[in-house]
Amino acid sequence: MKIDAGAAGLDEARLANIGAHLRSRYLDPGKIAGAQVAIVRGGQLGYFESFGDQDRERSIPVADDTIWRLYSMTKPITGVAMMTLYEQGHFQLGDAVSRWIPEWKGLKVGEDDGNGGVHLVDAEREPTIRDILTHTSGIGYAPENKDLVLGEKWLSGHDLASLAKMFGDWPLRFQPGTRWLYSHGMDIAARLVEIMSGMPYDDYLRTVIFEPLGMTDTGFFVPEDDIGRFSACYARNARKELVLFDDPATSSYLRKPMLLNGGGGLVGTTGDYARFTAMLANGGELDGVRILGRKTLELMTSNHLADDGEMADFVLPTGYGEVGFDGTGFGLTVAVSKGPAASGVVGSAGEFMWGGAASTTFWVNPAEDLAVVFMTQLMPSGTFNFPDQLKALVYGALL
Repeated sequence: MKIDAGAAGLDEARLANIGAHLRSRYLDPGKIAGAQVAIVRGGQLGYFESFGDQDRERSIPVADDTIWRLYSMTKPITGVAMMTLYEQGHFQLGDAVSRWIPEWKGLKVGEDDGNGGVHLVDAEREPTIRDILTHTSGIGYAPENKDLVLGEKWLSGHDLASLAKMFGDWPLRFQPGTRWLYSHGMDIAARLVEIMSGMPYDDYLRTVIFEPLGMTDTGFFVPEDDIGRFSACYARNARKELVLFDDPATSSYLRKPMLLNGGGGLVGTTGDYARFTAMLANGGELDGVRILGRKTLELMTSNHLADDGEMADFVLPTGYGEVGFDGTGFGLTVAVSKGPAASGVVGSAGEFMWGGAASTTFWVNPAEDLAVVFMTQLMPSGTFNFPDQLKALVYGALL
């Protein structure tokens, strides 16, 4: 791949701070096994560097084509898929989900009864497509919407159709549109893609997004011929030592899943995701291929929280997200910065971003025509503040 820092408006000497930081703070102390960073500006790849090992146990270094677990960085891809259908006239954001999934009609809301229990009340309105794309529908993750880990176990045995129907049997955690709670909303969106398009979700992503953008290594499982490129995934034990969390030789990602998880099921390379984010930075088009219209992308990446609010004002007390809540609004599947003064982090108002459970992250800054992708393999996300540290390093290198 051709890398040209100057053509991308980046200071090559200052870009070296990225590698120095990751090596001294994380790789050399053994806090992470490996990482990869890509920076695209003005459509030009200005930085791409690999660090450490994709598989520490087998001493395999990170390569240009290493395949990573995207986890929740799947969500913005689901958002783009939904917006391609929006452009075809299939829905409006205010449409009730029950129009396509009848089991969502007549949902109840579980409210605190003041005695440690819950009583059910009628929803003041039905959850809409806007609600599921902004995590404000009232559903969460896992049975009773409480536990992310339990949720992963609970997903076995479901496909998108049965998962969407199952949520129709559970009470909402709050009145739709009033709070923010990380959720299975993008899995519901993936099911809507299937219903509206008449295609399996993976086929729709492949034909509408991946193949047009040349994202040849992105999908819901790792083909047999590519297992040698698949990274290991790690966690930390009680002594804060890296331990193997998911062995690439035995991972569940080696076979096509029953559930085409629109919220976190994809794997892919940094190069592939950099092409996806470069398309977003360029107003929905890349190399002459248009995926979304410019105004549709503006709709997707505008703050959809009521009264232009911050996530901090809407999130439930126990809520979790892949980015900070202060100074951040939320669009359709992506967080949206309200600016550096509000967030306390260098950047621009209107910058949008998200991350994944294995500590991966990305952001796109339309004002700077900038897209940044960071891949690694540490569970869970939030262990280290990679997003804000990388922003300081990357923005410091802009010319």
